[in-house]
This record gives sequence, C-alpha cells and structure tokens, in this order.
Amino acid sequence: MDNWDEIRTAYQVARLGTVSGAAEVLGVHHATVIRHIDALEARLGAKLFQRHARGYTATEAGQDLLKIAAQSDDQFAQLASRIRGRGDEVTGELIVTSVDELAVLLVPAIAQFMALHPELRVQLISDHRLFRLEYGEAHVAIRAGTLPEQPDNVVQPFFNQLPRLVASRAYVAAHGPLDMSNLAAHRFVGVTGDNIRAPFFRWLNDVVPPGAMALKVSSTRAAKIAVHEGVGIGFVAGWDIEDNDALVEVMAPLEEWSAPIWLVTHMDLHRTAKVQSFLRFLKSQVKHWGVDPA
Repeated sequence: MDNWDEIRTAYQVARLGTVSGAAEVLGVHHATVIRHIDALEARLGAKLFQRHARGYTATEAGQDLLKIAAQSDDQFAQLASRIRGRGDEVTGELIVTSVDELAVLLVPAIAQFMALHPELRVQLISDHRLFRLEYGEAHVAIRAGTLPEQPDNVVQPFFNQLPRLVASRAYVAAHGPLDMSNLAAHRFVGVTGDNIRAPFFRWLNDVVPPGAMALKVSSTRAAKIAVHEGVGIGFVAGWDIEDNDALVEVMAPLEEWSAPIWLVTHMDLHRTAKVQSFLRFLKSQVKHWGVDPA
C-alpha cells in the first residue's frame, strides 16, 4: 500500500461507478485511471471491480478498499487544512443524500451554505436507497421513517414531517367533501415501491377500499402532480400547500401520519469541519421551514 494515487483512483471509480467520472474528479486522463486500477489489482492479486457496459461495480474486495479509502481521503484533506492553518475552513466535496420530496427545502439551504463556503463542492443525491456511509457513499444522509440503526452511525433527530391530505378545488367541486363514511365514493392517489413505507401512505392503503385507489405512482412528485391535476385525493407535504389556492385540505391531519426525519453521519467523519458546519447550518434553517423541529 505504498501508492496512494492508485488507491484514491480506485476509491473514486468505486464511488462514481465510471472511469470517466473518476477521471473528471481527479483531473486526469481516463487512461491513467484504467492504468491505476490495473496496477492496483495486480499488486493486490484480487479483482476490485466487475466491468460491464454501464461502468464499474466494486467487488467485495473493492468495497473493503472503498471503506478505508473514503475515510483516509477525508482525513488527509482535514490534515492538509490543519497544516495550512485552515483546519476550521469548509472545503472539498460534501455528499448529501435525501429523499426527493425534501429537495425543495434542501436546495435553497445548500445554495446559502455554498455561498458562505465558496471552496466547497456539493453533491445532493435524491434517492430512497439506503446509502452506506461506512463505505464513503455520503457524508450526510437525511432519512425518513424509523430510527436508523446501522452500527457506527451518528443519528440525530431533525424534524417531523406531517403531510396534508388534499384534493384540487375542481375535484372537490365534482365529488363533494370527504369523510370516513364515504371513502368508497371518492378517488385516491397512492404510491408503490419504497414510498409505501411512509406512515401516511400506509394509512392510505389501510383505510381506502382497493376500488377507490384510482392511481398508484412510484414517486411522491408524481403523486403531487396527479393531485394537482384532479385525478384524486392524495398526500402532499405541508410546505406544498402554503400559498397554494389550487389545493384544499379534505381532512384534518392525524398524528399517526407523522414521519420523523433524521440526520445521519458516520462516526469517522462526524467531527470533520465540513460535516459539523453543515449540520449546524441545517439545524438553523429548519426553524424557517414551517415544520416541527425535533
């Protein structure tokens, strides 16, 4: 392990999944990336990646290397900052993961944070997939639902999301008001896939007769569009109905719809300047989001 350049190259390939992506981040030619990977695999006597048409996927050995390299890369960056007398500055790359429906809140906050720290580069990845922080896939994960229990992660409550059950004004005019006795007479918009784990969507599936579920979609964004278009009754975030005269609440929110949102970091990177600064900034911003801070 006497060539950090090769290890760092392998880390970027494993994280990004492509040679071209790693070459762009590292500022080298793609042929250099391939040469580093081949040399490192030859030195270790093990395949670090499975090559396929869409890119590179880390093998089990590659995942082990990624875990160590990710931590080392951040620690080297922090060491360099301290040596230059800039240990408290927020620089380098910050990777944040979140569910897509929070993007409307996070993007403006990230823009303000980047304005305060112009040498910082940020990736915001919107995905319901559980990113492996121990392998360096992200610095900060913003997760919804039950308390994350992965070992070696630092978990902090962020806020509670209480969605609203709404319909378009045109839908209400055509179908009348909703109450628990006339569910079968209405049309509803539900979801499929991972979104179904949200407590409010579970409630919808439990109480709405199957014949009244007019449309199921795979994303909350599509569900919101369908409700706006008058397809049926569905859930939207509280911030989506502020100053929105096109939507009408059809039922008072129930406490059982509430979904906790968590801030999750890995213990090895939790104390770095950029992670701590970003967490503090998010906690200051949440007070202005019209949600219930944890």
